[in-house]
Amino acid sequence: MAGFYCQECGYKSLKWLGRCPGCGSWGTLIEESPSKGHKKVSRQARLLKVSEVEGLKEKRLPTGLSELDQVLGGGIVPGSLILLGGDPGIGKSTLLLQVLKNLAEDGHKVIYLSGEESPQQIKLRAERLNISQENILLLPETDLAVALSSVEEVSPILLAVDSIQTVFWPEVSSAPGSVSQVRECTNKLLEFAKAKNIAVILVGHVTKEGMLAGPRVLEHLVDTVLYFEGERTAHFRILRAVKNRFGSTNEIGVFEMTSSGLKPISNPSAVFLTRETLDAPGSVICATLEGTRPILVEVQALVSRSYLATPRRTSVGFDPQRLAMIAAILEKKAGLSFYDQDIYLNVVGGLKLTEPGVDLAVAIALASSRLDRPLPQGLFLFGEIGLTGEVRQVSYPEARLKEGEKLGFSKVCAPRENLKNTSVQVKLEQLSVSNLQEAIETLLL
Repeated sequence: MAGFYCQECGYKSLKWLGRCPGCGSWGTLIEESPSKGHKKVSRQARLLKVSEVEGLKEKRLPTGLSELDQVLGGGIVPGSLILLGGDPGIGKSTLLLQVLKNLAEDGHKVIYLSGEESPQQIKLRAERLNISQENILLLPETDLAVALSSVEEVSPILLAVDSIQTVFWPEVSSAPGSVSQVRECTNKLLEFAKAKNIAVILVGHVTKEGMLAGPRVLEHLVDTVLYFEGERTAHFRILRAVKNRFGSTNEIGVFEMTSSGLKPISNPSAVFLTRETLDAPGSVICATLEGTRPILVEVQALVSRSYLATPRRTSVGFDPQRLAMIAAILEKKAGLSFYDQDIYLNVVGGLKLTEPGVDLAVAIALASSRLDRPLPQGLFLFGEIGLTGEVRQVSYPEARLKEGEKLGFSKVCAPRENLKNTSVQVKLEQLSVSNLQEAIETLLL
Protein backbone atom coordinates (compact mmCIF):
# COMPACT_ATOMS: atom_id res chain seq x y z
CA MET A 1 0.00 0.00 0.00
CA ALA A 2 1.29 3.44 -0.94
CA GLY A 3 1.81 5.93 1.83
CA PHE A 4 3.29 9.30 2.69
CA TYR A 5 6.83 9.16 4.09
CA CYS A 6 8.69 11.92 5.92
CA GLN A 7 11.96 12.70 4.10
CA GLU A 8 13.61 13.67 7.38
CA CYS A 9 12.81 10.84 9.80
CA GLY A 10 10.98 8.17 7.73
CA TYR A 11 7.62 8.47 9.50
CA LYS A 12 4.79 6.84 7.49
CA SER A 13 1.26 8.18 7.23
CA LEU A 14 -1.67 6.89 5.19
CA LYS A 15 -2.69 10.46 4.33
CA TRP A 16 -0.81 13.65 3.63
CA LEU A 17 -0.01 15.86 6.60
CA GLY A 18 1.49 19.33 6.61
CA ARG A 19 3.58 18.60 9.68
CA CYS A 20 5.32 15.31 10.44
CA PRO A 21 4.15 13.87 13.81
CA GLY A 22 7.49 12.07 14.13
CA CYS A 23 10.01 14.92 13.93
CA GLY A 24 7.84 18.03 13.68
CA SER A 25 9.17 19.11 10.26
CA TRP A 26 6.85 20.94 7.88
CA GLY A 27 6.24 19.95 4.25
CA THR A 28 8.40 16.80 4.36
CA LEU A 29 5.75 14.09 3.76
CA ILE A 30 5.90 12.82 0.17
CA GLU A 31 3.84 10.03 -1.35
CA GLU A 32 5.88 6.94 -2.19
CA SER A 33 4.97 3.53 -3.52
CA PRO A 34 6.45 0.48 -1.81
CA SER A 35 8.91 -1.79 -3.60
CA LYS A 36 7.56 -4.78 -5.45
CA GLY A 37 6.83 -7.74 -3.26
CA HIS A 38 9.50 -10.36 -2.88
CA LYS A 39 8.87 -13.81 -4.19
CA LYS A 40 7.95 -16.34 -1.57
CA VAL A 41 10.60 -19.00 -1.18
CA SER A 42 9.68 -22.21 0.60
CA ARG A 43 12.81 -23.08 2.56
CA GLN A 44 13.69 -23.74 6.16
CA ALA A 45 16.10 -21.52 8.06
CA ARG A 46 19.13 -23.21 9.56
CA LEU A 47 19.63 -23.05 13.32
CA LEU A 48 23.18 -22.87 14.65
CA LYS A 49 24.68 -23.41 18.06
CA VAL A 50 26.91 -20.60 19.27
CA SER A 51 29.68 -23.12 19.97
CA GLU A 52 29.56 -24.28 16.33
CA VAL A 53 30.05 -20.82 14.83
CA GLU A 54 33.59 -20.12 13.65
CA GLY A 55 35.19 -17.00 15.05
CA LEU A 56 35.67 -13.98 12.81
CA LYS A 57 39.26 -13.53 11.74
CA GLU A 58 39.58 -9.87 10.92
CA LYS A 59 42.06 -9.08 8.16
CA ARG A 60 41.98 -5.33 8.06
CA LEU A 61 43.02 -3.21 5.11
CA PRO A 62 45.29 -0.30 6.12
CA THR A 63 44.03 2.85 4.40
CA GLY A 64 47.39 4.61 4.40
CA LEU A 65 45.93 7.41 6.55
CA SER A 66 46.96 6.83 10.17
CA GLU A 67 44.17 8.93 11.65
CA LEU A 68 41.49 7.12 9.64
CA ASP A 69 42.93 3.74 10.63
CA GLN A 70 42.78 4.73 14.29
CA VAL A 71 39.15 5.81 14.02
CA LEU A 72 38.23 2.54 12.27
CA GLY A 73 40.08 0.46 14.86
CA GLY A 74 43.06 -0.55 12.71
CA GLY A 75 41.80 -0.37 9.13
CA ILE A 76 38.88 -1.39 6.92
CA VAL A 77 37.34 -4.81 7.54
CA PRO A 78 36.53 -6.64 4.25
CA GLY A 79 32.80 -7.07 3.79
CA SER A 80 31.95 -4.17 6.08
CA LEU A 81 29.60 -1.30 5.26
CA ILE A 82 30.85 2.16 6.28
CA LEU A 83 28.76 5.34 6.24
CA LEU A 84 30.65 8.65 5.93
CA GLY A 85 28.63 11.81 6.57
CA GLY A 86 29.51 15.49 6.56
CA ASP A 87 28.57 18.95 5.34
CA PRO A 88 28.95 19.81 1.64
CA GLY A 89 32.49 20.84 0.77
CA ILE A 90 33.99 19.46 3.98
CA GLY A 91 36.27 17.00 2.14
CA LYS A 92 34.40 13.68 2.00
CA SER A 93 35.19 13.03 -1.65
CA THR A 94 38.81 14.06 -1.14
CA LEU A 95 39.14 11.60 1.72
CA LEU A 96 37.63 8.84 -0.41
CA LEU A 97 40.02 9.46 -3.30
CA GLN A 98 43.04 9.41 -1.00
CA VAL A 99 41.92 6.09 0.50
CA LEU A 100 41.38 4.64 -2.97
CA LYS A 101 44.80 5.90 -4.06
CA ASN A 102 46.59 4.27 -1.12
CA LEU A 103 44.83 0.93 -1.63
CA ALA A 104 45.54 1.05 -5.37
CA GLU A 105 49.23 1.66 -4.67
CA ASP A 106 49.24 -1.58 -2.66
CA GLY A 107 48.02 -3.45 -5.75
CA HIS A 108 44.31 -3.64 -4.88
CA LYS A 109 41.52 -2.94 -7.36
CA VAL A 110 39.07 -0.30 -6.16
CA ILE A 111 35.96 1.27 -7.70
CA TYR A 112 34.61 4.80 -7.30
CA LEU A 113 30.85 4.81 -8.00
CA SER A 114 29.89 8.44 -8.56
CA GLY A 115 26.33 9.65 -8.95
CA GLU A 116 27.07 13.32 -8.26
CA GLU A 117 30.15 14.18 -10.33
CA SER A 118 31.16 13.42 -13.89
CA PRO A 119 34.39 11.52 -14.66
CA GLN A 120 35.93 14.80 -15.82
CA GLN A 121 35.25 16.45 -12.45
CA ILE A 122 36.74 13.51 -10.58
CA LYS A 123 39.76 13.63 -12.89
CA LEU A 124 40.37 17.27 -11.95
CA ARG A 125 40.36 16.42 -8.25
CA ALA A 126 42.60 13.42 -8.85
CA GLU A 127 45.14 15.60 -10.68
CA ARG A 128 45.17 18.04 -7.78
CA LEU A 129 45.88 15.15 -5.42
CA ASN A 130 48.52 13.68 -7.79
CA ILE A 131 46.49 10.50 -8.30
CA SER A 132 47.07 8.53 -11.49
CA GLN A 133 46.60 4.91 -10.47
CA GLU A 134 45.34 2.43 -13.06
CA ASN A 135 43.78 0.29 -10.32
CA ILE A 136 41.24 3.05 -9.54
CA LEU A 137 38.18 2.44 -11.70
CA LEU A 138 35.47 5.10 -12.14
CA LEU A 139 31.83 4.05 -12.48
CA PRO A 140 29.54 7.01 -13.34
CA GLU A 141 26.15 5.35 -12.78
CA THR A 142 23.04 6.02 -10.72
CA ASP A 143 21.19 2.75 -11.43
CA LEU A 144 22.44 0.60 -8.55
CA ALA A 145 21.37 -2.68 -10.15
CA VAL A 146 23.48 -1.95 -13.24
CA ALA A 147 26.37 -0.69 -11.13
CA LEU A 148 26.52 -3.79 -8.89
CA SER A 149 26.53 -6.01 -11.97
CA SER A 150 29.61 -4.19 -13.26
CA VAL A 151 31.29 -4.25 -9.84
CA GLU A 152 30.76 -8.01 -9.54
CA GLU A 153 32.66 -8.59 -12.79
CA VAL A 154 35.74 -6.73 -11.50
CA SER A 155 35.58 -8.01 -7.89
CA PRO A 156 37.40 -5.08 -6.23
CA ILE A 157 38.61 -4.94 -2.65
CA LEU A 158 36.67 -1.70 -1.98
CA LEU A 159 33.63 0.04 -3.46
CA ALA A 160 33.06 3.74 -2.73
CA VAL A 161 29.55 5.11 -3.38
CA ASP A 162 29.29 8.89 -3.66
CA SER A 163 26.58 9.31 -2.60
CA ILE A 164 23.81 7.02 -1.32
CA GLN A 165 21.24 9.78 -1.97
CA THR A 166 21.96 9.83 -5.73
CA VAL A 167 21.63 6.14 -6.60
CA PHE A 168 18.32 4.33 -7.06
CA TRP A 169 16.96 0.80 -7.24
CA PRO A 170 14.78 0.35 -10.36
CA GLU A 171 12.08 -1.69 -8.61
CA VAL A 172 11.29 1.22 -6.27
CA SER A 173 9.19 3.84 -8.01
CA SER A 174 10.06 6.83 -5.82
CA ALA A 175 12.77 9.36 -6.70
CA PRO A 176 16.45 8.96 -5.75
CA GLY A 177 17.16 10.28 -2.28
CA SER A 178 13.71 9.42 -0.92
CA VAL A 179 13.32 7.37 2.23
CA SER A 180 12.28 4.25 0.30
CA GLN A 181 15.16 4.51 -2.16
CA VAL A 182 17.81 5.12 0.50
CA ARG A 183 16.55 2.22 2.58
CA GLU A 184 16.34 -0.18 -0.37
CA CYS A 185 19.72 0.79 -1.84
CA THR A 186 21.44 0.44 1.52
CA ASN A 187 19.92 -3.01 1.98
CA LYS A 188 21.13 -4.09 -1.47
CA LEU A 189 24.63 -2.78 -0.81
CA LEU A 190 24.70 -4.53 2.57
CA GLU A 191 23.72 -7.85 1.00
CA PHE A 192 26.31 -7.34 -1.74
CA ALA A 193 29.10 -6.48 0.69
CA LYS A 194 28.49 -9.51 2.92
CA ALA A 195 28.01 -11.96 0.03
CA LYS A 196 31.07 -10.85 -1.98
CA ASN A 197 33.28 -9.87 1.00
CA ILE A 198 33.80 -6.43 -0.54
CA ALA A 199 34.12 -3.40 1.73
CA VAL A 200 31.70 -0.60 0.84
CA ILE A 201 31.97 3.06 1.85
CA LEU A 202 28.81 5.15 1.49
CA VAL A 203 28.87 8.93 1.43
CA GLY A 204 25.79 10.41 3.07
CA HIS A 205 24.43 13.95 3.01
CA VAL A 206 23.52 15.73 6.22
CA THR A 207 20.51 17.90 7.02
CA LYS A 208 20.67 21.51 8.16
CA GLU A 209 20.51 20.22 11.75
CA GLY A 210 23.72 18.25 11.17
CA MET A 211 22.05 14.83 11.11
CA LEU A 212 22.43 12.28 8.32
CA ALA A 213 19.70 12.70 5.72
CA GLY A 214 17.34 9.78 5.21
CA PRO A 215 15.71 7.30 7.55
CA ARG A 216 17.28 6.44 10.90
CA VAL A 217 17.40 2.82 9.78
CA LEU A 218 20.31 3.83 7.53
CA GLU A 219 22.60 4.19 10.56
CA HIS A 220 21.35 0.91 12.03
CA LEU A 221 22.09 -1.09 8.88
CA VAL A 222 25.73 -0.10 8.43
CA ASP A 223 28.66 -1.43 10.47
CA THR A 224 30.39 1.93 11.01
CA VAL A 225 29.16 5.52 11.05
CA LEU A 226 31.73 8.29 10.59
CA TYR A 227 31.10 12.04 10.78
CA PHE A 228 33.47 14.48 9.07
CA GLU A 229 33.32 17.79 10.94
CA GLY A 230 34.89 21.22 10.68
CA GLU A 231 34.40 24.65 9.17
CA ARG A 232 34.97 24.93 5.44
CA THR A 233 36.92 28.15 6.04
CA ALA A 234 39.24 26.45 8.59
CA HIS A 235 42.21 24.23 7.81
CA PHE A 236 41.45 21.40 10.22
CA ARG A 237 38.91 18.59 9.93
CA ILE A 238 37.81 16.13 12.59
CA LEU A 239 36.69 12.61 11.72
CA ARG A 240 34.53 11.10 14.46
CA ALA A 241 33.26 7.54 14.84
CA VAL A 242 29.83 7.37 16.49
CA LYS A 243 29.25 3.68 15.70
CA ASN A 244 31.78 0.94 15.04
CA ARG A 245 31.09 -2.79 15.22
CA PHE A 246 34.78 -3.55 14.75
CA GLY A 247 36.37 -1.03 17.12
CA SER A 248 35.91 1.65 19.73
CA THR A 249 33.28 4.34 19.31
CA ASN A 250 33.78 8.06 19.85
CA GLU A 251 37.32 7.87 18.48
CA ILE A 252 38.45 10.91 16.52
CA GLY A 253 41.02 11.59 13.83
CA VAL A 254 42.39 15.04 13.02
CA PHE A 255 43.31 16.12 9.49
CA GLU A 256 44.65 19.30 7.95
CA MET A 257 43.21 20.33 4.61
CA THR A 258 46.04 21.37 2.29
CA SER A 259 46.31 22.10 -1.42
CA SER A 260 47.47 18.50 -1.98
CA GLY A 261 44.71 16.86 0.07
CA LEU A 262 44.08 15.83 3.65
CA LYS A 263 47.14 15.43 5.88
CA PRO A 264 46.78 13.36 9.08
CA ILE A 265 47.76 15.15 12.31
CA SER A 266 49.46 12.61 14.57
CA ASN A 267 49.63 15.00 17.55
CA PRO A 268 46.22 16.70 17.80
CA SER A 269 47.07 18.41 21.10
CA ALA A 270 49.55 20.65 19.28
CA VAL A 271 46.74 21.79 16.97
CA PHE A 272 44.39 22.81 19.76
CA LEU A 273 46.97 24.70 21.85
CA THR A 274 47.91 28.35 21.30
CA ARG A 275 50.96 29.17 23.36
CA GLU A 276 50.69 32.92 22.75
CA THR A 277 47.48 33.26 24.79
CA LEU A 278 48.23 30.97 27.72
CA ASP A 279 49.16 33.86 30.05
CA ALA A 280 45.94 35.81 29.41
CA PRO A 281 42.99 35.85 31.85
CA GLY A 282 40.31 33.37 30.81
CA SER A 283 42.70 31.03 28.96
CA VAL A 284 42.89 27.49 30.39
CA ILE A 285 44.34 24.20 29.15
CA CYS A 286 42.27 21.11 29.89
CA ALA A 287 43.02 17.43 29.38
CA THR A 288 40.06 15.73 27.73
CA LEU A 289 39.43 12.31 26.22
CA GLU A 290 38.12 11.54 22.76
CA GLY A 291 37.45 7.82 22.79
CA THR A 292 40.68 6.40 24.20
CA ARG A 293 42.88 9.29 23.06
CA PRO A 294 43.89 12.01 25.54
CA ILE A 295 43.96 15.49 24.02
CA LEU A 296 45.02 18.79 25.55
CA VAL A 297 42.88 21.64 24.30
CA GLU A 298 42.65 25.33 25.11
CA VAL A 299 39.42 26.74 26.49
CA GLN A 300 38.94 30.51 26.38
CA ALA A 301 36.35 32.44 28.39
CA LEU A 302 35.38 36.08 28.23
CA VAL A 303 33.21 37.60 30.96
CA SER A 304 32.19 41.21 30.43
CA ARG A 305 29.56 43.57 31.80
CA SER A 306 26.16 43.19 30.15
CA TYR A 307 23.89 46.05 29.16
CA LEU A 308 21.06 43.72 28.18
CA ALA A 309 17.99 42.77 30.19
CA THR A 310 19.02 39.11 29.84
CA PRO A 311 22.82 38.61 29.77
CA ARG A 312 24.19 36.45 26.99
CA ARG A 313 25.46 32.91 27.47
CA THR A 314 27.26 31.97 24.26
CA SER A 315 29.51 28.94 23.77
CA VAL A 316 31.27 27.40 20.78
CA GLY A 317 32.28 23.75 21.16
CA PHE A 318 30.62 23.32 24.56
CA ASP A 319 27.06 22.64 25.70
CA PRO A 320 25.37 26.03 26.50
CA GLN A 321 23.15 24.45 29.15
CA ARG A 322 26.14 22.99 30.96
CA LEU A 323 27.86 26.37 30.72
CA ALA A 324 24.87 28.02 32.41
CA MET A 325 24.94 25.32 35.12
CA ILE A 326 28.65 25.87 35.83
CA ALA A 327 28.09 29.64 36.03
CA ALA A 328 25.29 29.05 38.56
CA ILE A 329 27.56 26.81 40.66
CA LEU A 330 30.29 29.48 40.63
CA GLU A 331 27.80 32.10 41.78
CA LYS A 332 26.35 29.91 44.53
CA LYS A 333 29.47 28.16 45.86
CA ALA A 334 32.32 30.55 45.01
CA GLY A 335 30.59 33.91 45.43
CA LEU A 336 31.28 35.12 41.88
CA SER A 337 28.37 37.10 40.43
CA PHE A 338 27.39 36.57 36.80
CA TYR A 339 23.82 37.90 36.83
CA ASP A 340 24.91 41.14 35.13
CA GLN A 341 27.69 39.65 33.00
CA ASP A 342 27.80 38.37 29.42
CA ILE A 343 29.62 35.04 29.14
CA TYR A 344 31.39 33.84 25.99
CA LEU A 345 33.18 30.49 25.85
CA ASN A 346 35.23 29.13 22.96
CA VAL A 347 37.04 25.82 22.44
CA VAL A 348 40.11 26.55 20.30
CA GLY A 349 40.55 24.51 17.13
CA GLY A 350 36.91 23.63 16.47
CA LEU A 351 36.78 20.64 18.83
CA LYS A 352 33.47 19.87 20.55
CA LEU A 353 33.87 18.96 24.22
CA THR A 354 31.20 16.65 25.62
CA GLU A 355 32.82 14.67 28.43
CA PRO A 356 32.32 15.93 32.02
CA GLY A 357 36.06 15.93 32.71
CA VAL A 358 36.34 19.45 31.25
CA ASP A 359 34.00 21.03 33.83
CA LEU A 360 36.82 22.21 36.10
CA ALA A 361 38.68 23.88 33.23
CA VAL A 362 35.53 25.71 32.11
CA ALA A 363 34.80 26.89 35.64
CA ILE A 364 38.36 28.14 36.21
CA ALA A 365 38.35 29.88 32.81
CA LEU A 366 35.17 31.76 33.80
CA ALA A 367 36.59 32.65 37.23
CA SER A 368 39.90 33.77 35.70
CA SER A 369 38.15 36.11 33.27
CA ARG A 370 35.74 37.40 35.93
CA LEU A 371 38.60 38.17 38.34
CA ASP A 372 40.89 39.31 35.48
CA ARG A 373 43.72 37.13 36.77
CA PRO A 374 45.74 34.73 34.60
CA LEU A 375 46.60 31.19 35.62
CA PRO A 376 50.12 30.02 36.50
CA GLN A 377 52.34 29.11 33.56
CA GLY A 378 52.66 25.45 32.55
CA LEU A 379 49.33 24.39 34.12
CA PHE A 380 46.59 22.10 32.80
CA LEU A 381 43.40 20.87 34.49
CA PHE A 382 40.78 18.15 34.45
CA GLY A 383 37.88 17.20 36.70
CA GLU A 384 34.09 17.03 36.89
CA ILE A 385 32.02 19.46 38.97
CA GLY A 386 28.91 18.46 40.92
CA LEU A 387 25.98 20.70 41.74
CA THR A 388 27.20 21.07 45.32
CA GLY A 389 30.53 22.43 44.12
CA GLU A 390 32.59 19.29 44.69
CA VAL A 391 35.30 18.32 42.19
CA ARG A 392 34.69 14.70 41.25
CA GLN A 393 37.18 12.19 39.86
CA VAL A 394 37.17 11.30 36.17
CA SER A 395 38.20 8.28 34.11
CA TYR A 396 41.68 7.58 32.72
CA PRO A 397 43.67 10.10 34.80
CA GLU A 398 46.94 8.34 33.96
CA ALA A 399 46.52 8.96 30.23
CA ARG A 400 45.76 12.65 30.84
CA LEU A 401 48.78 13.08 33.11
CA LYS A 402 51.13 11.43 30.60
CA GLU A 403 49.84 13.59 27.75
CA GLY A 404 50.43 16.77 29.77
CA GLU A 405 53.95 15.73 30.73
CA LYS A 406 54.77 14.77 27.14
CA LEU A 407 53.78 18.25 25.90
CA GLY A 408 56.03 19.99 28.42
CA PHE A 409 53.58 21.09 31.11
CA SER A 410 54.88 21.31 34.66
CA LYS A 411 51.72 21.55 36.81
CA VAL A 412 48.36 19.82 36.96
CA CYS A 413 45.23 20.66 38.95
CA ALA A 414 42.93 17.67 39.28
CA PRO A 415 40.53 15.91 41.69
CA ARG A 416 42.18 14.76 44.91
CA GLU A 417 40.89 11.20 44.49
CA ASN A 418 42.43 10.90 41.02
CA LEU A 419 45.86 12.12 42.08
CA LYS A 420 45.84 10.04 45.26
CA ASN A 421 44.96 6.77 43.55
CA THR A 422 46.99 7.10 40.36
CA SER A 423 49.82 4.62 39.84
CA VAL A 424 51.68 6.49 37.09
CA GLN A 425 54.88 8.37 37.92
CA VAL A 426 55.05 11.81 36.28
CA LYS A 427 57.29 14.81 36.84
CA LEU A 428 54.44 17.22 37.46
CA GLU A 429 53.63 19.50 40.38
CA GLN A 430 50.28 18.07 41.47
CA LEU A 431 47.64 20.46 42.86
CA SER A 432 44.84 18.32 44.23
CA VAL A 433 41.47 19.91 44.99
CA SER A 434 38.23 18.58 46.39
CA ASN A 435 35.85 21.46 45.72
CA LEU A 436 35.51 24.47 43.43
CA GLN A 437 36.22 27.07 46.11
CA GLU A 438 39.52 25.35 46.93
CA ALA A 439 40.48 25.28 43.24
CA ILE A 440 39.88 29.02 42.83
CA GLU A 441 41.85 29.85 45.98
CA THR A 442 44.73 27.64 44.89
CA LEU A 443 44.99 28.94 41.32
CA LEU A 444 43.71 32.52 41.32
CA LEU A 445 43.86 34.02 44.82
